[in-house]
Order: sequence, then structure tokens, then C-alpha cells
Amino acid sequence: MVLGPRETISYQKVYSDVLKLAFKLKSEFGENQNLLVLCENSVFSITVYLAILKSGNICVPLNPNIEPENLEKVISKTDSKTAFVNKKYISRYGNFSFQIFDEERINTWLDETNQTSRENESEFDGTRLAEIIFTSGSTGEQKGVMITHNNIIANTNSIIEYLKLTQDDTIEIVMPFYYCYGLSLLHTHLRVGGSVVLNNSFIFIGNVISDLNKYNCTGFAGVPSHFQILLRKTKDFKQTKFHSLKYVTQAGGKLHTAFIQEFIDSFPEIQFYVMYGQTEATARLSYLPPSELKRKLGSMGKGIPGVTLKVVNENGEQVKVGETGEIVEQGENIMPGYYKDIEATNQALKDGWLHTGDIATVDEDGYIFIQSRKKEIIKVRGIRISPKEIEEVIVTYPGVIDCTIQAESDEITGESIKAIVYINETELANFSEEIIKQHCASKLSSHKIPQKIVFDTKLTFNLAGKKSKY
Repeated sequence: MVLGPRETISYQKVYSDVLKLAFKLKSEFGENQNLLVLCENSVFSITVYLAILKSGNICVPLNPNIEPENLEKVISKTDSKTAFVNKKYISRYGNFSFQIFDEERINTWLDETNQTSRENESEFDGTRLAEIIFTSGSTGEQKGVMITHNNIIANTNSIIEYLKLTQDDTIEIVMPFYYCYGLSLLHTHLRVGGSVVLNNSFIFIGNVISDLNKYNCTGFAGVPSHFQILLRKTKDFKQTKFHSLKYVTQAGGKLHTAFIQEFIDSFPEIQFYVMYGQTEATARLSYLPPSELKRKLGSMGKGIPGVTLKVVNENGEQVKVGETGEIVEQGENIMPGYYKDIEATNQALKDGWLHTGDIATVDEDGYIFIQSRKKEIIKVRGIRISPKEIEEVIVTYPGVIDCTIQAESDEITGESIKAIVYINETELANFSEEIIKQHCASKLSSHKIPQKIVFDTKLTFNLAGKKSKY
């Protein structure tokens, strides 16, 4: 089931461990508790994740490198008192109030526990909450997307259907499980009895490429930056013959058509699936069949099985060919709402439709083409970043009057972060790019540090009193 140079484990072993751990979790914590998971992808994280869901509790997967301030907000909102953490990260959480369980503690539990949690399986309520995935909203505040068991089942079955996955499939996973795209890869391959290869170090491109052949991977999934790096940052990828790779999937932002064309020109025998999704939809919302890729290049496709997509104007009416509007959708994979946030839930879910905030057009065949994002979110390597969060950090530096964060197109990361820092003209000599970057590094994760910083001494406003942007 799990393959890789560091860990290998069978379905039989995973199944046994999950049942035993689920029993232990239920006896220790009861049910309906929000349990944090701060892990890199591993057998440990998979076992804990599945056991939490099996025990009737709620998994809250988080980046193990999350900023302390954001972790405090999550703890406050979820009232979480328990965290499962890779041993290598434990020192980061010494000042937090939750109880920590690492690999050694879990292994001890598994060795001591013979009982399993299997009672009333047929009566389990699929509408129960399975997980809360936190994601940055347009206001800069993290929002907890509530995902039910039925949401996961619906989205998983749909993805399996259009990708035609079977137990013979093996996927190389380079995306973390605290990201809905990464989790969807785990869900689908568990469901069909396939295998997963875990690779937590995409920066070592050679290992990623060699693992595809070494473990006979039939699939690979990535965000735009993964494909851009593979195609443009190394010659080995395009020169490698992949003897088992049947398909690749791309989501997490729009990949420029030039890269898609370059891939299909280099690997005409490998199917390329362009996909679109949101955390609020569990993972996937649409896909473009490889057979239509050349004819509809640049499109996000149509709704996946079980999902209805529309592009509507401000009156809620479907747009005509060539007109622009907002993408909305309906389906059993749509979240019930944001955790403890009725206002945000009501803004996103209206009359049974999820409003994405993405602006698009529709062609004469019903294929959707995204034009822009309504929300002020920047995607760097597929990770959603709130500009406001970075702005708030930069303005705390002495002498900074204001700051504007913008996205710039980047052929490697999809988008990169540019900071426009406003200061008094007399202070110019006291500032440099390095000073601001060091300040950001002390408070933000590395992927949120602006790649480009410019200084301005003229802060202007429009007639409504809002700050004018470049």
C-alpha cells in the first residue's frame, strides 16, 4: 500500500493498526473531539488520520511549520487539546497547551492494545464531520472548511470514475496531506486498493523522477510549479523514458498553456488531466478529459461526475457564450459550511450553490475558461496565501507607513509575491530588501516571504478613501 525508501507498509497492517488506534482514541478522548495532526506525509500520519476518522472524532490537519500565531487561532477556534506530531517537530510546540503524541507513543499504544473499534459500522452517520481543513480567506483570516464523511465518499468516488483508477494504480504523492489535493490522492488510492509512494522532498527533483520508475508509478499529481520545475529546471525529466506512467493530473491553480503543450509534446503517450477544485468542494470540481486537451486548451473543463457547474451573472442567471460571470456549483462533495463562521458560510453558500469567487466564461460546447479570481488570494506552488497576513507583518516594522502585497506571474511558482512598502522619503536610506525579508522571516513561513520588494514614498487614495494599488 505505502511504498518508498524510508517506509513500506501493507494494507493488512494499516487496517489492523487503524482499528486498534481508533479504539484507543475513542476510549481516551470519546467522540466529536477536534484532534490536531501536525505531520509530514508518513505511515504515522496516515494511520493517525484514518484512526481519527474511524473513531468518530474530527481530524484537523495542519502544516507542521505553521506560524505560532496562526496555530493559536486554530486552537482557540477548535478548542483542540490534543495533537499528533512527528517527533522531529515536537520542539516547536513546547509553549502550547495541547497534549502531544508522537510516533513512539502511538507505537506503544498499538503494542498494548488488542481491542479494535468496529462496532455499529453499518449505523455510522455519513453526515458527521470528518475533518476541518483551514485555509486562508479573502479577509486574511483563516477559515475552517468543514468536510463530512459523505463529502469525502462522494468526491472520492467521482475522481475514481473519471480517472478510471483500479487496484493496479500507484501514485507518487509530493503534496502534503494538510492540503485537500494531497488528501484526495490518499482517499482515491485507498478506495481502490492501489498504492502510494510518499516523497516529501520535491526539491530533490532527481529522486522524484527516479521514483516514478523505481516504484512503477502509473500516476503523478502536481500543482503548476511542479510541472514548471520538471519541464524547465532539469533536462532529466524530458529525457527520461517512463515505462509505467499512464497519466498525470494538474490542479491547484492555472498552469500556463505553454507548459501543457510542452508536456504533451514531450510525452504524447501520457494522459494529461487539467483539473479545478476548492477545499470547500472537498477537492475536485471539474476536469478536462485528455481527449479534449488540444481542442480546449486553456479550459478547466466541465463538472466531474455528480457535480453541476454553472457560470452566472450578478442576477444569478447563466451567462451566454462569451460573457463573464462567477463559477457556482452543486453536489454532494460541497462542504456544509465554515467552522463557527456563519457569516462566511452564508456568503459562500447561497440557495444550495457554492459560490467560488472565480470569474469565467463558457464556450459554445459548455467548457469553462477561468478569467480571474475574485478573491484576493495568491497561489504560490499551489498553496493559498493571504496578502493581508503578509501586509500586517510588514507594517509592524518601525518606519513603515503602509504595505501592498501583489501577485506577479512566475513561470516556476505560478505566482510570486511582490511587496510595495510605503515609507517617508527621509527614511529611504534606512531600508533595504534584505531588512524587510529578514523581518518577514522572523514571523512568517518561508513560502510567504515576498520574492520582490520595492519602496515607495507616495501613498495615494481613491475617491472612496481606499488605497490605490499599482
